[in-house]
Amino acid sequence: MNLPNPDQLLPQMAAALDDHLSRRGIAEPRFVGIRTGGVWVAQALLAAGGRETALGILDVSFYRDDFTQNGLHPQVRPSELPFEIEGQHLVLVDDVLMTGRTIRAALNELFDYGRPASVTLVCLLDLDARELPIRPDVVGATLSLPADQRVKLLGPAPLALEFQTLDAAN
Repeated sequence: MNLPNPDQLLPQMAAALDDHLSRRGIAEPRFVGIRTGGVWVAQALLAAGGRETALGILDVSFYRDDFTQNGLHPQVRPSELPFEIEGQHLVLVDDVLMTGRTIRAALNELFDYGRPASVTLVCLLDLDARELPIRPDVVGATLSLPADQRVKLLGPAPLALEFQTLDAAN
């Protein structure tokens, strides 16, 4: 199986997002990327859509439900939200949706900052392996992988996808 090229997916995603926002009557959404890959995808999506706007950055490390099992990643940085969350229409962007737990953590963090009017979820890839009932509103591609395989986004520019195989110990 070949992985899709992010450069080919992004223009389609930008058009699908514009259509989604238009149908919902959302004229001025606020974009939030989940660190790190979601930020890269959000930046590329903003560029592909010709949008120049502030980008919020979430680091959901402290909000993950596996925090006590996995510990803290050494590169945790604070979230940066250069705009109000309360009452805003947000576009939450992540690179790879798998179980849905990162998105759940992101939503929990966003709601700690305020109650958004809406949240539109955009993901470059959906690995169709969810453990939680979370679905993207806009997705670049959907893949089904064997249990021992994952996909990693490389970036920030150019964006590329690569397969990773888990060790038997994981």
